[in-house]
Amino acid sequence: MSEGALSGRIALVTGASRGIGAATALELARQGAHVVLTARTAGGLEEVEEAIFAAGGSATIAPLDLAENDGISRLAEAISGRWAALDVLVLNAATLGTLSAVPAIDFKEFAKVLTLNVTAQAAMLAAFDPMLKASRGARVIGVTSGVGRTARAYWGVYGASKAAFENLLLTYGEEVAHISKVRVGIVDPGATRTKMRARAFPGEDPATVKAPEVVAERIAALAASGFETGHFERVAG
Repeated sequence: MSEGALSGRIALVTGASRGIGAATALELARQGAHVVLTARTAGGLEEVEEAIFAAGGSATIAPLDLAENDGISRLAEAISGRWAALDVLVLNAATLGTLSAVPAIDFKEFAKVLTLNVTAQAAMLAAFDPMLKASRGARVIGVTSGVGRTARAYWGVYGASKAAFENLLLTYGEEVAHISKVRVGIVDPGATRTKMRARAFPGEDPATVKAPEVVAERIAALAASGFETGHFERVAG
């Protein structure tokens, strides 16, 4: 693999075992970054790692359930023990929960969705803040959903978690914008061919929506070219 725009950079992608996360990890590696892949599914991570190696890239896998107690701090300790800085952080991991009317919400499940989609994201930012600030130009990119900004019937659980995630991420961005070179942005993939999409829209023909690689190319391009904190874009296609 020839040197790319991200050559020499260290990137971390959550939810990297499949879908948008896997495609993004592959594209970042294609651009020259060494990519740390994390997700719950070790087998999926190994497949992505093998694909990166086969293409001439480099990667490290770190199987982890982000909702686990102390898991994120252990991950940060391991990564900081090997590298001094983190240049790209893609916060992609999320869970859908059950689509239901607000009065019918299962609050135990709601708590689990919020734990991964919001609390774990805050923990990631806290754990990797020192490494991001140590970079000569770190980029943090959060993957969101349109329901985080526009309410949709029966999507209250997921939508509320994504609204909170966006606010949390952009708040962090404002806090570090003037004291570091860390920049924070948000990408809404729109309709994309993923397992989460198939679960939410079981009758949809997957061929009618864009492939995860389309979203991955935009995320990698943003990571390589840079942007200002507060950047938001919805991927067309």
